Amino acid sequence: MSDAAEILFERRGAIGLVTLNRPKALNALTLGMIRLFDPQLRAWNADPEVKAVVIRGAGEKAFCAGGDVVSLYEAGKAAKEGRGDTGPVRAFFSEEYVLNRLIKRLSKPYIALVDGISMGGGVGLSVHGTHRIVTERTLFAMPETGIGLYPDVGGTYFLPRLPGQVGIWLGLTGDRLKAADLLAIGAADAFVPSARIEALIDDLAAGVPADEAVATHRGEAGDAAVSGIRAAVDRCYAFDSVEAIVKALEAEGTEWAAGQIAILRRVSPTSLKVTLAALRRGAKLDFEGCMVQELRLSLACLAGDDFYEGIRAVLVDKDKNPKWKPAELTDVGPSDVERHFAEPAGGDLVFRD
Repeated sequence: MSDAAEILFERRGAIGLVTLNRPKALNALTLGMIRLFDPQLRAWNADPEVKAVVIRGAGEKAFCAGGDVVSLYEAGKAAKEGRGDTGPVRAFFSEEYVLNRLIKRLSKPYIALVDGISMGGGVGLSVHGTHRIVTERTLFAMPETGIGLYPDVGGTYFLPRLPGQVGIWLGLTGDRLKAADLLAIGAADAFVPSARIEALIDDLAAGVPADEAVATHRGEAGDAAVSGIRAAVDRCYAFDSVEAIVKALEAEGTEWAAGQIAILRRVSPTSLKVTLAALRRGAKLDFEGCMVQELRLSLACLAGDDFYEGIRAVLVDKDKNPKWKPAELTDVGPSDVERHFAEPAGGDLVFRD
């Protein structure tokens, strides 16, 4: 396969090795990549010679900085303006979620080498695996509320299952975490220094069992900054309304809390309320139930206004000054939230296996 390919597959000894190969785009995930990855992953899962699947990102900056939201922006905009239909949008989300489920259900070790930025869709390609390896270059975030979305790719499943209210905090604010933080909250499994990643891959390819190989190359991630704010996170994010969370942060009165309030006032009010509802509901759903819920939410978000305004402000015009509709939390009513959870016109997500 040529180096021009967006995703590379290699059989190296005992492993199937996946390389996300869009380094200039921070390895952002496209529909084409999803459509190549899914059948390859199924084939490796069925092949007794393949003992594990390893996934990494090309380049030195990112594992995968998210989904290709600009193409979603263009396709969704065309549909809204009558220049196309929602087929490409539905295809991207539904096929991505089927792939997330495949990773979650894989019958053999799935080792994600998160050596760099991992956000949004990149989290979906890593966090559901059996071995989530982080390095000194790891930077994790689910920043979707800042672009008029919500934390998808299984975020409504894994975030509410993190300790205390950590998942609610991360999902609402998009705050960024490093390796030690991810280990402290159970969102990663081991720290391996970036310089030892290739040696880890070599051992896995040689047939060394995943646990043993990781233990051989494991290092120390250092202190977790998140530990110092855990109690405050659990106090402030324990509520079932965003307004109550803001009020709790105001009562906290610390510099950290002031920073949190600033973030919550900057991102989409609709996304905040939809995200909180989705995470609370996701805590009671199984993985498949969360993925069905997420297709509903994603299609509803792209039928609204804030996603287009968020992408415009962050990635198109880059003025970082989105004009949300509505602009205030108090103007987002229960029916505005609830419409996101309705079955979409084309029906719910269906799993074929």
